[in-house]
Amino acid sequence: MLSIALCTARTRWAAFVGSFVALALGVGLIAAMCLGLAATLDAPERLPERFARAPVVVKGNDVLRVPGSAGERTRKLAHPRPVRPEIVRRLAGLGPVTEDRSFPVRTGAGPEQLVGHPWSVAAFAPYVLAAGRAPQSDDEVVTTGWAGPGARIDTDRGPVTVVGTVTDLGFEDAVFWTDARAARLSPAVQQLVVAADPVAVREAVRADPGREADVRVLTGRDRRHADPDPERDDEALLAANALLGTAGGITGFVSVFVVASTFAFAVERRRKEFALLRTAGATPGQVRRTVFAEALLLGVVASAAGCLLGAYGAPVLASHLVNEGLAPRWFAIGDATWPYHAAFWTGLLVALAGVVAASWRAGRVGPAEALREAAVPTRVMTPGRWILGAGLLLAGLGALAHALLTDPSDLLHRKTYTSRPMLFIVALALLAPVLVGPLVRLIAWLPARLPGAGGMLIRENAAVGVRRTAAVAAPVLVTVALAGSLLGTTATLNGARAAETRQRTTADYVITGGAGGFDGAAVERIRAVPGTVVSATAATAVHRREEGVALVRSEARAADPRALARTTELPLTAGRVTDLDDESVIVTEEWERHTVGSAVEVWLGDGTRRTLRIAAVMSVGTGNNGAYVTPANAPGATVDRIDVRLAPGADAAAVRTALAEATRQAGGRILTTGRWLAENHPGTRRTTRTGFLLVLGIALLYTGIALANTLVMATSDRARELAMLRLAGATRWQVLRLVAGESLLVVLVGAVAGTLVAALNLAGVRAALALLDVRSDLEIPWDALGATSAACAALAALSAVAPAAVCLRRRAVESAGVRD
Repeated sequence: MLSIALCTARTRWAAFVGSFVALALGVGLIAAMCLGLAATLDAPERLPERFARAPVVVKGNDVLRVPGSAGERTRKLAHPRPVRPEIVRRLAGLGPVTEDRSFPVRTGAGPEQLVGHPWSVAAFAPYVLAAGRAPQSDDEVVTTGWAGPGARIDTDRGPVTVVGTVTDLGFEDAVFWTDARAARLSPAVQQLVVAADPVAVREAVRADPGREADVRVLTGRDRRHADPDPERDDEALLAANALLGTAGGITGFVSVFVVASTFAFAVERRRKEFALLRTAGATPGQVRRTVFAEALLLGVVASAAGCLLGAYGAPVLASHLVNEGLAPRWFAIGDATWPYHAAFWTGLLVALAGVVAASWRAGRVGPAEALREAAVPTRVMTPGRWILGAGLLLAGLGALAHALLTDPSDLLHRKTYTSRPMLFIVALALLAPVLVGPLVRLIAWLPARLPGAGGMLIRENAAVGVRRTAAVAAPVLVTVALAGSLLGTTATLNGARAAETRQRTTADYVITGGAGGFDGAAVERIRAVPGTVVSATAATAVHRREEGVALVRSEARAADPRALARTTELPLTAGRVTDLDDESVIVTEEWERHTVGSAVEVWLGDGTRRTLRIAAVMSVGTGNNGAYVTPANAPGATVDRIDVRLAPGADAAAVRTALAEATRQAGGRILTTGRWLAENHPGTRRTTRTGFLLVLGIALLYTGIALANTLVMATSDRARELAMLRLAGATRWQVLRLVAGESLLVVLVGAVAGTLVAALNLAGVRAALALLDVRSDLEIPWDALGATSAACAALAALSAVAPAAVCLRRRAVESAGVRD
């Protein structure tokens, strides 16, 4: 059997090219993804940046630690505690102390994430003057190179002049004031550098019994926790890990699907060949082993080639992730070997798994098949295909129904709406031969009735060649279904979140602050404008313990309940907004305890432990409803949004003028509610969007390979049929138009089926939103579906017309006399 397989591979190499390319590409992609995953799992330990030269850093505590039965749970605090003045004085007695203050700065033309520091801390990075001099007065600053000496800059902290620049170290965009000016701009001390023995520093911090948790003493590598956003590398690696894992999983799925379809079609084309083997005395088992041997040979060679391809592609992938900001700048592929093993054996398994059904059908070919001349294919829908296709479809529908009845919000999670479409895609692909006939006749109903025989021939060829039509339509179905499901779901969820915000906001104007928000004086200035109802809110967070183990963080807003009730319409299911006070909290139904009047134990944004009463309960919605507390339960939070509603009878023009002046003095922006909603319309996260585009690119590439391979094989086998058309009087261009029209019809069938799968998934998401009391429209990405279908159509037409043109070069009489 192995010798027969080798001879077959040598003489029919063209029939294996498509499967080889698809499998090698799949193994290469899997190897590249796994190498990237290995790099995310074996990341180097991050070193200190801002305080690389500091001996000891004392930092206000920014980590919440909650002990539990399953061990200690930690979460980042929304409002880290500053270092108390008495601790600063005590540490100053041990040695020189340098106070650090970090605060956001907003400019008209500077970097978006700009942060201010006192000049004295620059030496600990170390920042070195590259030009100019150090700041000496309140209006002088030094930058990290984003503005040069002599530049005059307007900031939300006042106009300044750049007198020097330091070498940019790559981890922040900073501006340095004099120490005195920085102290006035940000009085609180977040952290400080102490030139003293670390043991003595820790002893000094412990001098206050019960207050040890207020600060952290950082030495060695732990000094990185005093850097800006010390967890950003871990978060970036986690996002890259999720992106690569999702793309790798879908790559494996698509590669199995394409290889299986390709083998199935190739085996169907070779029925007479297998029948001749049976006539020559081969048993069904020997025929199956021959097909398996061919798959084994193809799998070994293609997997080896794919591993080599992955070795060269992984560094390119890593570089792309870094350039797109999806991975830390130091991210690079390591020397792990397990990804090559995983990719190689996965490729080999894919090749063998893809040929299982095909080999079984090959073994069932009888000797009499060699005598058949009919071009009509044999039965396509075997009992196994019926059972598997119907079973997967029912399983998908059952899982969807179960989620809608038990936990509709689960359908809105990225992992769910990324993986759930696969069941429907495989089910519809298996049942494609059943759908092909009705869809072909429905789509081609009008063209078949136009003058001429072209439309009728296209319809009948596509409807009769069920296996060929299904083999071409299946990869199109996969690509269109993925595009519609992934992009449509994210667009629908973004629209739902926007609808939630729109329904909740009843104010006439929304005022937003700069990077530093609004201080109390600015809020009172805006609140003093006559004819207005003003609700000032601040972003914060509360933590709770679920099931006695998990420590869950909920984003929250701090607001005055009476003003909030007049400018916002919360989606309440129980209670009233005005019942909120300093001893209570408004929660959502996703909290383990969400009964009005119940007491819940929470940790506030600064880590303070409180027991609050539930004043009201909101629906879960899309998961962004959060919680509400009063300003007393949000220590450290700064007002960042002010909603303004016109009082009855107020002069709108006069109020707008007064608000604009008060907002200008506060350094904020005043927007109408419609403008604010438009500017803050939810969007898809960059990592999610990049992952989806990567997945769709892979699917489209595989679709192109499958279409080219299937149509080249199918069209080459139709040489006699095309010659008979020529002998019947059709011109060469009429035959080519017939072939192109048939391929376009089949692609349209696949696109319609894929759209049906996408619509089914989107209907599930829309039903889940309805059950969660979210009123929104269904967003169908028609542009993406159209572009994907057009790309598939172009590939299909080219793959069908090119081999047909080659066949038509021979004389029609010679081609018609050919016998298989």
